[in-house]
Amino acid sequence: MVDGKRPVRYDAERACRELSAADPKLGELMRRAGPFTLRLKSQHSPFEALLESIIYQQLHGKAAAAILKRLLTAFGELHPAPEHLLQAPDDLLRSVGLSASKTKALRDLAAKTMDGTVPTLAQIRRMPDAEIVERLTEVRGIGTWTVEMLLIFRLGRPDVFPVTDYGVRKGFALTFNRLPKRKPFDASMLAKTDQLLRRGERWRPWRSVASWYLWRACDLAGKTMVLPD
Repeated sequence: MVDGKRPVRYDAERACRELSAADPKLGELMRRAGPFTLRLKSQHSPFEALLESIIYQQLHGKAAAAILKRLLTAFGELHPAPEHLLQAPDDLLRSVGLSASKTKALRDLAAKTMDGTVPTLAQIRRMPDAEIVERLTEVRGIGTWTVEMLLIFRLGRPDVFPVTDYGVRKGFALTFNRLPKRKPFDASMLAKTDQLLRRGERWRPWRSVASWYLWRACDLAGKTMVLPD
């Protein structure tokens, strides 16, 4: 483990070999970008991971980290249990820096964890990706993209393809599309969803690995993309 992070459980070397064989143009990107070095974040429960995701939404990383730290401090340096979060007064949650909308989202997350909508860590490990997306997007403030990031970066699922992600769409355009020369990249140049889905069929069952390399294409273009939490 490096810095508390874990390697993926799937065979990343095999994934890279099969992707390169299935799509030589992607393979060229992979050669330029170098080894696959994705490491998984800590094995929080789905409740704890989604709590952090909600806090980080639409905030600069440092500001979100400060709010999370104050929240954990308020609950004894630990992630609060769902029942404790539901019982906490609004004044306490607002005092750590949570907005009204995020307070409502966290309370809904806690309630849906207690009623079983949000599975436990043991349960989610046995669930298929599609069911995880269906269940977790029932929580207020949790969309498909957030669940896809959890699947890739926390659960280590090998075949997740976040086609709405800006970095994935940009990396795809930089790699596969003809772009105007000497013109700054803008949103009009982003790859379309149908393009991604069509080519992505070649990349099954390793689309998480392909996505990771599309993020790397953004790095190679000279502007570092910050990987999602």
